[in-house]
Amino acid sequence: MKYIFLIFFMNLFPQYAGKSLRRDDSYPKTFEDIKNEIAGYTDIAKAIIDLAVHGKAQNRSYERLAVFADTIGPRLSGSKNLDAAIKYMFSALQEDGLENVHLEPVKVPHWERGEEFAMMLEPRNHSIAILGLGSSVATPPEGITAEVIVVASFDELHKRAQEAKGKIVVYNEPFISYGETVRYRSQGAVEAAKVGAVASLIRSIASFSINSPHTGWQNYQPDVPQIPTACISVEDAEMMSRMSFRGTKIVVHLKMGAKTYPDSPSFNTVAEIVGSKYPEQV
Repeated sequence: MKYIFLIFFMNLFPQYAGKSLRRDDSYPKTFEDIKNEIAGYTDIAKAIIDLAVHGKAQNRSYERLAVFADTIGPRLSGSKNLDAAIKYMFSALQEDGLENVHLEPVKVPHWERGEEFAMMLEPRNHSIAILGLGSSVATPPEGITAEVIVVASFDELHKRAQEAKGKIVVYNEPFISYGETVRYRSQGAVEAAKVGAVASLIRSIASFSINSPHTGWQNYQPDVPQIPTACISVEDAEMMSRMSFRGTKIVVHLKMGAKTYPDSPSFNTVAEIVGSKYPEQV
């Protein structure tokens, strides 16, 4: 059996439901068969876990990840750091003795954050920690200065749609779970634009923060105006929420220099461990 180290989309799975994958495209086993087969490896799996957690391999994964992250740093799609990361992992997989180590050419999005900052001007001057969300458009060169409306949900935004026009929407959504709350990051700009907002700032999708914005990708819709959008820290979102609850007027100046370029050439990095019993299986 071969284990392929390749990240791919989960939505490809349903077409293979109830089937196992083989190189000859035949599917003789159901998932129930595979589950039973895997259950037979309980002792072997326990031995591997014990080696990694308590044995000679203790902390090895952490140490290797630390070297990788310290050496390469952030690896944004289309960046030079991503190219360096691919070369690093390609060499590491070869040195580790994996089989069929190769690169597959692919095009990837290329977006650069550029210079950015946000400053609260009213009721006082306060520098807001921000990180532009992936694929965000830039502000005009002079930036955007506008009053803020703070909402805790999309429902509240829609109920206060008339208030949001021409303003910067700040989402102070409560963190429930990453999977559920992340929709505010992915859809926040679109929902704000639908009600006429000029920008959106999203409370970081995290349960904890030390004035540290947590960013990620976001999505626009073809039929909705594209507005600048960024993540802010939990602390700043909570602070503006308290101010808003007291009826305090909040004004923010936002400047973002984000740019989207044509898709860049890159690679999928693939390696295999070929088993001795079922070498033809993936």
